[in-house]
Amino acid sequence: MSEPSNDSEQKPDTSADRGVVIGRGILWLAKWSLALVAIAAGGWVLWFLLAKLWVAVLPLALALVVSTVLWPPTRWLVARGLKPALAASITTLGLLALLAGVIALIVPSVVDQAPDLADRSTEGVNRVRDWLQGPPLNVRQEQLDSAVNAIVDRLQSSAESIATGVFTGVSTATSAIVTLFLVLMLAFFFVKDGPKLLPWLHSNMGSRSGRHIEEVLNRIWATLGGFIRTQALVSLIDAVLIGGGLVIMGVPLAAVLTVLTFLGGFIPIVGAFVAGALAVLVALVTKGVTTALIVLAIIVVVQQLEGNVLQPVLQSRSMQLHAVIVLLAITVGGSLWGIVGAFLAVPIAAVGAVVLRYLSEQIDAASDEPAPEASDSEEPVSQ
Repeated sequence: MSEPSNDSEQKPDTSADRGVVIGRGILWLAKWSLALVAIAAGGWVLWFLLAKLWVAVLPLALALVVSTVLWPPTRWLVARGLKPALAASITTLGLLALLAGVIALIVPSVVDQAPDLADRSTEGVNRVRDWLQGPPLNVRQEQLDSAVNAIVDRLQSSAESIATGVFTGVSTATSAIVTLFLVLMLAFFFVKDGPKLLPWLHSNMGSRSGRHIEEVLNRIWATLGGFIRTQALVSLIDAVLIGGGLVIMGVPLAAVLTVLTFLGGFIPIVGAFVAGALAVLVALVTKGVTTALIVLAIIVVVQQLEGNVLQPVLQSRSMQLHAVIVLLAITVGGSLWGIVGAFLAVPIAAVGAVVLRYLSEQIDAASDEPAPEASDSEEPVSQ
């Protein structure tokens, strides 16, 4: 006969004391806090080194972007039997000739039409002043003078900051021409010896580390190339459509505004807005309100086509960045390094996103656990 169970015999208590649980949580928080402090310190050291080496980092970053443009034609020439050095030389010199041709195209137009544009601008400013002084605003002359002086001072300070901010951190001995020469030379070597770089890194970094570095660099290269190519296509479509509208409406400096629209397209969102505003302003000053409104309508339609059709279709696979991240990156890059910072902000943000996504994939792979199998005793729930 079985003996009655002893109620005093119970399972051992495995629950921890409340103080022990709180202590574990504090230790966990302290470890993560120390790790974050160490990461922040490492980031500050990298930022310090970046500021000190900016004179070399800037040409290197620009050369990487330029090499994504030069690599497809260089690869095509190499596939046709040309030596890598000759193919890289042809594409680099071709890019330089293209830039010289664009400058030769827009400079005479600016020189010829600048005096007339200045006269029209003065006339337009006088009309705006007379309208402000009349009813219903009745703004006094001293108020207008103070506002004009404030605007002029702001424009002068902005012009100085832009002029000095294009190559922020570059020493006075390193001019823009020298920087451009370095960019072209580095881009030449990147497209000439680029296929040899990844195997060299893989062999020198070890099999495990080299595999990760090679994969990340391949993804970064694909992302940068996709961004530049798709952005160039989008910018070209914008420039052709908007430039065609400016030519049809007879707006002065249409060629210059078309080129600015194309170049502004490489700074997503902000560049298109600034180029469009400049085109509307020139149309307003030279042709009047009606022409300016038509130009504004053309720009709005084209930008809506770009934002709702072209960019989602062409850039969804190459960028994978939310518009908020793009805006924040452009704002930070422009405030730190001027126009060049605004131009490089989106590619750098895309590169950072590639690295974070790869790390996330590795974390998921390391922490992946098989899903628990259902026990035989479990019966399906009736619907």
